[in-house]
Amino acid sequence: MTASHAEQLAYSPLRERYREIRNTTLQLTRPFSAEDLMLQSMPDASPAKWHLAHTTWFFETFILSPHVSGYKPLDPRYKQLFNSYYKQLGAHPYRGARGLMSRPSLDEVYAYRAHVDEAMLRYLEVADESTAALIEVGLNHEQQHQELILTDVKHALWSMPLRPERVQQPRAISKSMPIEWIGVDGGIREIGYAGSGFSFDNESPRHEVLLRPFRLASRLTTNAEYLEFMNDGGYRRPELWLSDGWDTVCSQGWSSPLYWEEEDGHWFEFTFTGLRELDPAAPVCHVSYYEADAFAHWSKARLPREEEWEIAAEQSRSKGTLLESGKLHPQPTSGTGLQQMFGDVWEWTASAYLAYPGFEPAPGAIGEYNGKFMCNQFVLRGGSCATAWSHIRASYRNFFPPHARWQFMGIRLAK
Repeated sequence: MTASHAEQLAYSPLRERYREIRNTTLQLTRPFSAEDLMLQSMPDASPAKWHLAHTTWFFETFILSPHVSGYKPLDPRYKQLFNSYYKQLGAHPYRGARGLMSRPSLDEVYAYRAHVDEAMLRYLEVADESTAALIEVGLNHEQQHQELILTDVKHALWSMPLRPERVQQPRAISKSMPIEWIGVDGGIREIGYAGSGFSFDNESPRHEVLLRPFRLASRLTTNAEYLEFMNDGGYRRPELWLSDGWDTVCSQGWSSPLYWEEEDGHWFEFTFTGLRELDPAAPVCHVSYYEADAFAHWSKARLPREEEWEIAAEQSRSKGTLLESGKLHPQPTSGTGLQQMFGDVWEWTASAYLAYPGFEPAPGAIGEYNGKFMCNQFVLRGGSCATAWSHIRASYRNFFPPHARWQFMGIRLAK
């Protein structure tokens, strides 16, 4: 990790950042009942109660237990119960069975958080450089789980028999701009994290790549454009799909993006507040890599590779249209370049999630954080509406298997 304790303290005391981030997690879960927070609607998702406990487990396991003399866990059984996948730390429950954890109760999980928070806040009064980087990992890890809480709860609400009621108020329909194809020159370029603040280890080391000239769509693919693909038989034409993708379409019965429903010839999408009328100009969302790739084939285009996406995003940022110095600059509205690069939906790339040249995982169990997942997954870039703003940067690499679509995932085309 590339965190400097002094640099983090320069813009916000670490103790206050800890308190703020931990409170944000609680605020995200407050609107929901204990029963809502217990739901696990599929093996890929987790109950929000588990997220509350696991993020707490991280600080207890990697900071308090090894670094605070005399620290006593609230319950020693939690070390195994809330371990997600760290094999070097011993056994852990099967991911798909997290919804069976009715014990400890939600109140006991809140008590666990309070116990760890009290110890962490005391420790942060005297913490030094030796654990600053690990604490930063823990805080960024919690923000990642905040995003997962939102996506997992949305899937749970959609899956239950008594969903939130339909939104009767008509949606304000927006208007999309025509797509422009923004050219990017080829050559030897550099990608990877180059700043002085925090980044995850999979964003480094910075290295050279060889690009051929390419063009990137000026904006994200819209619902209206994806509907054209559907109306042209997109889900019934095997020639558009990867073999695994077509098998998934057939076995899962896919005929539209996740959360879309058709009634009397009109399309609706499920939101946290219930079904709403589909906005044709909004970015298509909750599509898998397979669907993104099929749509690209149908469009006689392709998905960008991750190095193309990063170079294009950096090039646009240098023109003052995107994110700079932690602040969101106005996005271009017409004819001025790339739009919606950050904070709408995660954008699928055609790149497999692999280590950068020279990558070495950190020693010990913390080295399992990213490196062990570099297989059978594809990279997404840009961040979504559920992503913490401090995570929005051109080098950030998200990754999911190609069938996944419950995250806020969308499409930008390349040629």
